[in-house]
Amino acid sequence: MKKLAMLFGAVLLVMATWANAQTVKNEIGEAKFDKAVANYLVALKSDNDGLRRSAIYMLGQLEAKEAVIPMMKVLRNCKDANCRIAAAWALSKIGNSVGAYAVKQAVRFDDDLKVKTHAAWYYNLYVSPGTFAFIPTSEGTTQIAELR
Repeated sequence: MKKLAMLFGAVLLVMATWANAQTVKNEIGEAKFDKAVANYLVALKSDNDGLRRSAIYMLGQLEAKEAVIPMMKVLRNCKDANCRIAAAWALSKIGNSVGAYAVKQAVRFDDDLKVKTHAAWYYNLYVSPGTFAFIPTSEGTTQIAELR
């Protein structure tokens, strides 16, 4: 049973990498798609940061709207900066207005410059191009300016 679940996950991963969420849903069927999303939501609660990041990535690839609220919690509360970066990417990719707002707030309020920079970049890429500008400083860091 575990091998079958792993195979299913691998197939879904490959399909999601090359296709958009609607194509994946059509290929595997809505019931399997919903089951995969439910499993990724369970993995999102894991204490294992690698597993959590993988689940975030897949939920973003699948554009799973039901993952927005749990992912906002990760973006806001996770101690691992890489998980917060992944959550910013996934929320931006999903395209939900509530999730996009959370990403914009992360640009303003996250304590980690790397998280802020990635969140701004993903917001520009997926939500609203030209919202943030990236200004290099003499110290070698990047300052983020909100244009709109």
